[in-house]
Amino acid sequence: MDAWYLICFLGALAVLIAFTNQFVLKLQTTIAITTGSVVISLLLILAVKLLGDESALTLVKVVGGLDFNQLLLNGMLGFLLFAGAMEIDLRALRRQRWEITILVLFSTVVSTIIVGYLSQWILAEFGWEVPIVYCLLFGALISPTDPIAVLAIIKQMNAPKNISIQVEGESLFNDGVGLVIFSTLFAVAFSNVDPTFGSVAELFLVEAIGGILFGLVLAVVAHFLIIYSTDANIRLLVTLTIPSAGYALANLMHISGPLAMVMCGIFIGNVTRSKSASMSRISSIRYVKNFWHATDSFLNALLFLLIGMLIVSMTLTFEEIAIGLCMIPAVLIARFISVGAPYLVFRRFRRYDLNSVRILTWGGLRGGLALAMAASIPTDTVLANGHNLHNLMVIVTYIVVIFSIVVQGLTISPLIKKSIAAAEADE
Repeated sequence: MDAWYLICFLGALAVLIAFTNQFVLKLQTTIAITTGSVVISLLLILAVKLLGDESALTLVKVVGGLDFNQLLLNGMLGFLLFAGAMEIDLRALRRQRWEITILVLFSTVVSTIIVGYLSQWILAEFGWEVPIVYCLLFGALISPTDPIAVLAIIKQMNAPKNISIQVEGESLFNDGVGLVIFSTLFAVAFSNVDPTFGSVAELFLVEAIGGILFGLVLAVVAHFLIIYSTDANIRLLVTLTIPSAGYALANLMHISGPLAMVMCGIFIGNVTRSKSASMSRISSIRYVKNFWHATDSFLNALLFLLIGMLIVSMTLTFEEIAIGLCMIPAVLIARFISVGAPYLVFRRFRRYDLNSVRILTWGGLRGGLALAMAASIPTDTVLANGHNLHNLMVIVTYIVVIFSIVVQGLTISPLIKKSIAAAEADE
């Protein structure tokens, strides 16, 4: 079995889990598939470790040969971000543009620093001397939120619009900003970039600003192609070229592909959709929207199953698992501080739901982007104690992500209900 067959079978498995979940567990789809991937991973680990099953060993070998950096960061990520950004309501986003901008820039940077230093302290308690740049790298990859699951819950429960747009807007933009921070630190850690403030700031600004400007140019070109096309299939194919050829071109130009995809998605999902509606192309708009919604769900499902398989191919130690469990409160503390501090200022100018900080903290789920970045860490980097940095990063990230989606995702409902009750009381 080769890698392509594996991806095909995992895709079918993701659909089967989602279908079964409708009638058995009835959980939100992302939570159900993530839980399913954990169960399947544990069963495979038992099959390999205890039974030595040849089929499981073959599967482990195939998964170990996958280039996750190419598959996730240079492949699936562009589609995921573009699809998610198309769902953003620009009018609602504009009303809270300052809050979202501060949460995206300030909170992501602060969380990266706090997680970095807390993780270095935790690792030192286990006797691991890890350079701070690697710890900050972990902070950068785990700080961006990916609340796909909780957003579905928020929408299902008709949560207050201001909270929904804060979670949604922040998550999409801090994905891009987080990846730029990660790329900058990655260059400092694993290349010959001179780690001075000027060089790091230049690298960050070129990637971020370049990605945003490129995304706007790409969106305008796609907008006119979609508007002036007379064939609904051609309009859909134009949107497919954005996260494929457009994302690839951004990477070749060494600018932020994720930020470009977010800008494109918001533009196409709002400006182009509005223009198409005025031209009486309602059915075509619905066709494109439904396609990207289904694509987003499928790719997220496939991503979690792939990462679950990746864990199976690694050598797990109880020490690394313990470190991962200790990182969970560290990440939550960093999230609470980085989100709570701006709200101390926000509340001086506008009234907010009392549960906003708690929802943004507990509902700020980590997901596919964090796992993709962790999987991109070079496999040949060995720490002072002889352990592999790549394995440590992936295992710890996987534990934090699984906790956030399964535990936080399943327990966020009471906070949302409180917000709904508070909103109804104000009316």
